[in-house]
Amino acid sequence: MDKLLIRGGNRLTGTLPISGAKNSALTLIPCALLTEEPVTLRNLPRLADIDGFQHLMTQFGVSVGIRGKRPEEFGRVVTFEASRLTSTVAPYDLVRKMRASILVLGPMLARMGEATVSLPGGCAIGNRPIDLHLKALEAFGAEIELAAGYVKAIAPEGGLPGGEFDFPVVSVGATENAIMAAVLAKGTCRLFNAAREPEIVDLCKLLVAMGAEIEGIGTSDLTIHGVKQLHGATYKVMADRIEAGSYACAAAITGGDVMLEGASAEDMQATLHALRNIGVTCEEHKEGVRVCADKPLKATNLTTAPYPGLATDMQAQLMALLCKAEGTSVLKETIFENRYMHVPELNRMGADIETEGRTAIVKGVETLTGAEVMATDLRASMSLIIAALAAEGETTVRRIYHLDRGYERLEEKLQLVGADIERVGDE
Repeated sequence: MDKLLIRGGNRLTGTLPISGAKNSALTLIPCALLTEEPVTLRNLPRLADIDGFQHLMTQFGVSVGIRGKRPEEFGRVVTFEASRLTSTVAPYDLVRKMRASILVLGPMLARMGEATVSLPGGCAIGNRPIDLHLKALEAFGAEIELAAGYVKAIAPEGGLPGGEFDFPVVSVGATENAIMAAVLAKGTCRLFNAAREPEIVDLCKLLVAMGAEIEGIGTSDLTIHGVKQLHGATYKVMADRIEAGSYACAAAITGGDVMLEGASAEDMQATLHALRNIGVTCEEHKEGVRVCADKPLKATNLTTAPYPGLATDMQAQLMALLCKAEGTSVLKETIFENRYMHVPELNRMGADIETEGRTAIVKGVETLTGAEVMATDLRASMSLIIAALAAEGETTVRRIYHLDRGYERLEEKLQLVGADIERVGDE
């Protein structure tokens, strides 16, 4: 198992390329199940989760063709062709490692009339039930069975008749599954209080390019008119707003000046607003977002919320940044109930953080110190990297397989802007 060694104190400067969005890619890939024709995705990041999802697609009989294998390239072009599906079952061994696997349920149900998917795994950041996925599909006419750790969804003969579903709480994954199930319905499907994340807009844009009819894209009320069939398409995955925000925090904590090449300011306004409140200069450019921190960092109060609010996936990284800010900051996590697992590890590095329920109080410190720390989930891992870049001495980060799920060749990108970081094998 690899680990990262980081020697802090280097000011990050230069240009850092932003990859395609992991959270979008994991939603776009299953769209290939909706058509017999090839679906080609450009700017697909090279990540463990993407590789896992591609393996799951081959389980269904989907052919996967990969271009862009040169080692110096970030991202690649992948073509998925589901001309003949040989299975409608997503087995436990493949699904347990990655929660996003549940997103094959909607498109498989729509295309094949049935789907059987193991209950998902993924990061241990709290209770993330799939009940809203199932209730939305039931509202569109599916019959749902739960047995032996599997979900089985069955559509009436001729396909889903359509219907309406009002989400009692905003759910990104459930919105995505419902949209993919609805595009081939016999009738019209309506979703109210749907999630509005940029990744959902990206999903809708691909589906429209494939021939779907969707009204209200970018709003919380969606109307999907079912069509008889979809065709293939070529589509570029959006830039990863969470990766961009993470590297923005890394630049800021080192007092750096970094151009996040390819980042979309429009998709990450809440993060940029938080950074500006902390005293970081964020400039929107045609080629990306420039982040410059030439002034002392200031404490601020932050609360996570569904889009367009501050993404829960940015909470840990901003907390690491606030460890070096002047004053006391208060963070409130409203999305997941167990997302402060990075706090003890940051405190091992000299941070002063106390938690009570879903609230964290961060008192800025003068100095962070390198230490042996352990990653607990994907975004928590990144918070430790950010803290280590500003810490005195050397930090060892273990369990970095979490990072490989969501950050494409992280150490290489940080080396591009001057970080002293290396990946080594764990003896």
